[in-house]
Amino acid sequence: MDPTRAPNFKPASPDEEPNPPNDPKSTIPQSKPILPNVLADNNLSLDAPFTMEDHNISYEKHKKKNKRLAKQLRHHEKEEERRLSPVYIDTTRSLDMRLEKSKSLLNPNNTKHFRSHRIPLNVDNFQPLSNEVSSEDSFDEDSEDDLPFSVANVGVLKSQIADLEEVPHGLVRQADTIEEYEFPTHRLAKRLNNPKKLPLVIVACGSFSPITYLHLRMFEMALDAVNEQTRFEIIGGYYSPVSDNYKKAGLATSKHRVRMCELACERTSSWLMVDAWESLQPEYTRTAKVLDHFNNEINVKRGGITTVTGEKIGVKIMLLAGGDLIESMGEPNVWNDSDLHHILGNYGCLILERTGSDVRSFLLSHDVMYEHRRNVLVIKQLIYNDISSTKVRLFLRRGMSVQYLLPNSVIRYIEEHGLYVDQTEPVKQVLGSKG
Repeated sequence: MDPTRAPNFKPASPDEEPNPPNDPKSTIPQSKPILPNVLADNNLSLDAPFTMEDHNISYEKHKKKNKRLAKQLRHHEKEEERRLSPVYIDTTRSLDMRLEKSKSLLNPNNTKHFRSHRIPLNVDNFQPLSNEVSSEDSFDEDSEDDLPFSVANVGVLKSQIADLEEVPHGLVRQADTIEEYEFPTHRLAKRLNNPKKLPLVIVACGSFSPITYLHLRMFEMALDAVNEQTRFEIIGGYYSPVSDNYKKAGLATSKHRVRMCELACERTSSWLMVDAWESLQPEYTRTAKVLDHFNNEINVKRGGITTVTGEKIGVKIMLLAGGDLIESMGEPNVWNDSDLHHILGNYGCLILERTGSDVRSFLLSHDVMYEHRRNVLVIKQLIYNDISSTKVRLFLRRGMSVQYLLPNSVIRYIEEHGLYVDQTEPVKQVLGSKG
């Protein structure tokens, strides 16, 4: 969340350490970045300039090896002839086969035996671009044919989706006090489905006043992006509403906001949950500390998740955020650099592109975000959705319909408690709203 809305906010200095301090890196599982490295990241020899001299050295080594093979083959043929000479046998066919094998070994165009560590200069040495790849030469780690399940069943199963939004599915209420608080795990997967993937939990921090269909859709868009572009499997998703200490106009009390989030996701989703811990804190909680809380509950207290083989491994925690929140990270003296390195480096971020925002250009220009770019996944909206909580509150104050902008259960809750009707907000906030 935007640090400037904290009641005790003061501009951050470059060398200032956050207070309270972030959890030590040793308590966070050492997970792979959300995006795999490319060759340029590894500084491999493939990226380095190559010369004819490099190629000739490799080719000379190959010729010496072939000479040894040819000498061994001739010795083997003589031994075979002596051994078989007393008995009549057609050795012509056998010798022809050996000669063919010898020619194959000596042929530098045989890519199976002649592989240079550099890019080949001879076009004949390039391997064909074909889908028919021999099982001897390569193994596709992502091949799905040998898996005991379909890709559609990885992560959140389609059969788990709730039937209707008005039908409760194991509704679990969050506590109203920190003393009664318990971390919700009723929809957190206990076991990985895919042995080739790594576990991931995504967390969305925000005011959610009220929660809208865009807040629900962003988790589904994140699910699609992670399944299609990464080697991670989402095992759960959480909403973390801010506390009442977050100074923002139009903010309903945390009790109502948590309950509306529960009504929304518990009745429409099979994998989303609401965690009230942040909303129950007596003070504003930095986003970095919220992610530490989830890591502590999932990895430290519960030991991560069980794999298909029965062993326990750590779960990667990532922040799910809109493009406007990420752009605020570039504003000077707003975010502490230590917090940014902690969030982006130790956890990671899924960024939902919103209308009018150029997140990729921002990533390129921001030093800290560019440093951790492999731990940032930008999610493009294929169907743009501009629903915002600010505009929903405006409609409610004007007596206009908000049907199909948020779930019916949330609309009914707002009506029953008379929320947002008598509030006022600055015109600038309403017109310039992004959330």
